[in-house]
Amino acid sequence: MAKASAQPVDAATELTNRQKRRKEIVKLMKRNYQLYLFLLPTVVFIAVFMYFPLYGLQIAFKDFRPGLGIWGSEWVGLKWFERFFGSPNAVQIISNTLIVSIYSLVVSFPFPIILALIINYVKNLKFKKFAQTVTYMPYFISVVVLVAMMNLFFSPSSGFVNTIIEAAGGQAQYFMGESRFFRHMYVWSGVWQSMGYSSIIYIAALSGVSPELHESARIDGANVMQRILHIDIPTIMPTMVILLIMALGNVMNVGYEKVLLMQSDLNQDVSQVISTYVYEIGIKTGQQSFGTAVGLFNNVINFIILIAANTTAKKVFGSGLW
Repeated sequence: MAKASAQPVDAATELTNRQKRRKEIVKLMKRNYQLYLFLLPTVVFIAVFMYFPLYGLQIAFKDFRPGLGIWGSEWVGLKWFERFFGSPNAVQIISNTLIVSIYSLVVSFPFPIILALIINYVKNLKFKKFAQTVTYMPYFISVVVLVAMMNLFFSPSSGFVNTIIEAAGGQAQYFMGESRFFRHMYVWSGVWQSMGYSSIIYIAALSGVSPELHESARIDGANVMQRILHIDIPTIMPTMVILLIMALGNVMNVGYEKVLLMQSDLNQDVSQVISTYVYEIGIKTGQQSFGTAVGLFNNVINFIILIAANTTAKKVFGSGLW
């Protein structure tokens, strides 16, 4: 009887606590309404441009006809997914996407960390600011300008890179056209462009390291490398984990603008990725349902990888996105 009577009491107490928490939250929101007003445009932006378009995902399961609209179009189920996986180039497109994405992730992720650690140990403040400015300026170069620069620098007839190769006794190479160079050109140009900007968050994290820790390590005879390994790296590890999870969540997303600008008939066997394939079939040929199905598959894979990466990070490092 005592146990039976204790349950309603506990339920009533829990209900009362919930009501109290709600009242406290409402009071807090009223007290800080200015902050929520500042947050409102962001919420509206995300709702309109991130969540509302999800309504259109249903055309991946329909034979979409613009005249009939989304609701009026015929439901075809998994037809477009079966068509994509049954096509002879599906494996090649998926493998191209994975190779470029993983290659880019493996190469580009450590460089901002290394750059941030180097800049952090620069003693001359003027040179430190100059180095930061020079390294993150390429980030603001548009993709079109970047690819145009690459075409000029690596031109087989007038590019200075091939001029140096020929002066050294080598043979000029068609870097921007041949398949064997495409992935390297795409990845390393991306590293050069984004390395400095991506290092800013690590520099900010390193600024929070207590100087007393470094002073104690110096007194104990630790050199720079030992201080990096035992003080700096552990301090920025949570930041590294969060950024790695976010990078893994976008591992299947290869920017189609840059790929399209670098793409040619000579390198299409390695440059055709999911994003460019969706652009071609969805925009150029007007097969919206087919393109949406392929894009949905790509995002579902990203979502699964994100969940797996976050779960693994929480088990291994004790921290994650949520």
